[in-house]
Amino acid sequence: MTPDIKFSKTLIFVNSLVPAALLFWDGYHRQLGANPLEFITHTTGALTLIFLLLSLTVTPFLRIFRLPWLIKFRRMVGLFAFFYGCLHLLTYLWFDKSFAFGAIPHDVAKRPFIAFGMLAFFLMVPLAITSTNKMVKRLGGRRWSRLHKIVYVAAIAGVLHYYLLVKADIRKPIAFAIALAALLGFRLLKKLIPFVRRQIKPTVPSMNG
Repeated sequence: MTPDIKFSKTLIFVNSLVPAALLFWDGYHRQLGANPLEFITHTTGALTLIFLLLSLTVTPFLRIFRLPWLIKFRRMVGLFAFFYGCLHLLTYLWFDKSFAFGAIPHDVAKRPFIAFGMLAFFLMVPLAITSTNKMVKRLGGRRWSRLHKIVYVAAIAGVLHYYLLVKADIRKPIAFAIALAALLGFRLLKKLIPFVRRQIKPTVPSMNG
């Protein structure tokens, strides 16, 4: 049964904003713990990865459970990944660097995890820009689809950013890495299985042989 797409999109939109609303609410009431900067940075970073992986989860779910209408929500989820990525970057630029842009290249070179984070964010920029139906038509379906495959690189860079950032408890970045490996593995298998079948088929003896 196909759900009401408009209502479902509204529901997803509102629920996707809830974490940001709670973050601002806790910040306003000074309930972000002993280290508010670290809490905001880690929360927005984790939300970016969560929404990025959720956008990659759509394809396996629609193929395994045969729910083609899920594709209508993938773009919105991906845009929320970019939204939380912007908040994550803003936290770094504002609270860590005080918008001293000249110090950022040195910081990127000095701390590898920042380099991976910057790479992940800037790879998401063209994805966000080309997320409209108008841009899909302008680029053409094939070129648009090819461009949006860089989301895989962005996700890998994001997970590496998180792993290198965490110094003690690496359970969360490892969990993200496992989830990403499963999602990328599904796509790889989807391509390999038809190829293997084509290679095996000619070797099967003919009934007339």
